[in-house]
Amino acid sequence: MKNNIKKLRNEMKISQKDLAESLSVSRQTINSIETGKFDPSLTLTIKIIRFFKKDIQEIFIFDDE
Repeated sequence: MKNNIKKLRNEMKISQKDLAESLSVSRQTINSIETGKFDPSLTLTIKIIRFFKKDIQEIFIFDDE
């Protein structure tokens, strides 16, 4: 699934490591989500939404093709 996490993270001027620590995941997990190699669990998705204080549609781009 495509997402805007890297863009939002860069706007906040935080590293993958900082975001990972805030969400209690590894930096590799954040990298995998940003590059679309891994879709986060529902629990992690909620943590991401709360961290960025955005609606799900502002972070994740659903493409059913």
